[in-house]
Amino acid sequence: MIYANSPEPHHDAPECLGVLLVNLGTPDAPTIPAVRRYLAEFLWDPRVVELPRPIWWLILHGVILRARPARSARAYQAVWTPEGSPLFVIAKRQAAAMQTALDARFPGPVLVTLGMRYGHPSIPSALAQLRAANARRILVLPLYPQYSATTTASTFDAVARELMTWRLLPELRFVNQYHDDRGYIDALAGSIRAYWAEHGEPERLLFSFHGIPQDYFLNGDPYHCQCQKTARLVVEQLHLPKERWLLSFQSRFGLQEWLRPYTDETLKAWATEGVKSVQVISPGFAADCLETIEEISVENRDYFLEAGGQSYGYIPCLNDAPEHIGGLADLVMRHCAGWPESARPAASPDLTNRRERAREMGAPG
Repeated sequence: MIYANSPEPHHDAPECLGVLLVNLGTPDAPTIPAVRRYLAEFLWDPRVVELPRPIWWLILHGVILRARPARSARAYQAVWTPEGSPLFVIAKRQAAAMQTALDARFPGPVLVTLGMRYGHPSIPSALAQLRAANARRILVLPLYPQYSATTTASTFDAVARELMTWRLLPELRFVNQYHDDRGYIDALAGSIRAYWAEHGEPERLLFSFHGIPQDYFLNGDPYHCQCQKTARLVVEQLHLPKERWLLSFQSRFGLQEWLRPYTDETLKAWATEGVKSVQVISPGFAADCLETIEEISVENRDYFLEAGGQSYGYIPCLNDAPEHIGGLADLVMRHCAGWPESARPAASPDLTNRRERAREMGAPG
């Protein structure tokens, strides 16, 4: 192992707290080559696809990366904005809003950076920003409310892999999940109430979470259980009877069995049974992206209406809504309890004398 040199130590430089926000990622452009690069990185992650590597390499490069990039590129082109993909644009707004919120909450200095698990800005680049700012304590917040090895654990892998190359490690804390966090649940319930105030209440409310293969759940992934708890806590706040809501799973891929019920099949069945109005929310996504804007808001709307439904509404993700950012900022505060930046310092350290003492002992900076 070759360890990266630490930045030249400056003993008179103030330290800060680093907060690394992480989301899944996005292609750099809505083009076939860019989408192919993104999918190759994403789908090669052994946390995402657990097949034996030689077999999966043949399937991925021999079949999937030959056909899927063109189809996905067309979908991205339909949702792309002048500033980039919706996920990237919203994630930047979230990071900026979190910086403002944490500046107001923390007595000490704090820096928020954004990293994507796949694509850019990368997790290594975000960590490099924190190291350059002398962040000696780092909290990693993956923006996945419900834990899954495919998302949260994969983020940990990427952070650990980068830190394995560092000579001087920061103190590290990691948020595994916040599926039942009060701020998150309140924000979800509030967003539904706000949508109802403008559009009225539907006959049925559908909570659509991203799916995972059924085998992952049977092997111990807690994602399914945490999705169920999130939905239950929200409907308890809304006082919804059980016949007016359901939880389902979207975005399945491949031929294996995934968590059921499936979102598309549920919506078709409801319309066939005579349900006329539905609204769908995707609580597992912290920001609107291709899977919500194109798949839920457009594709599944068509399924429901073509099967006989009359009214379909998509309730947007929490994105950078103040209630969402405030809840996440409170979550960060709790996870950083005990670190110097979270408590009012008795006095500022004498950085000049610290530098001089370090030089006397032979330190280079």
